[in-house]
Amino acid sequence: MDYKKTNAPVTTVTRDMMELCSDTGNVYETVAIIGKRANQISVEIKSDLSKKLAEFASYNDNLEEVFENREQIEISRYYEKLPKPDLIATQEYIEGKIYYRNPAKEKEKLQ
Repeated sequence: MDYKKTNAPVTTVTRDMMELCSDTGNVYETVAIIGKRANQISVEIKSDLSKKLAEFASYNDNLEEVFENREQIEISRYYEKLPKPDLIATQEYIEGKIYYRNPAKEKEKLQ
């Protein structure tokens, strides 16, 4: 997924927690949902960055051959400018793009 195309803010935004938790009815459950999604996004971004930077990896231990790689710097800058995973996850939650379920609540409904 291209996280640059997301409409998540780049800086921290103050949100109304009561409005955020209106779907679940529980602030802690909402925070847990957003936190788990943020962890998934973080792992995805980290693996993408690792794959892209692995192309430029040099396996020489010679300190004299340290040089600046422009492509590597541009890739790093791109990932630094992305919104943080928690901001992306919060935006996805607000837009209703996150699927979540609570097995405990489902079990209570069946009984």
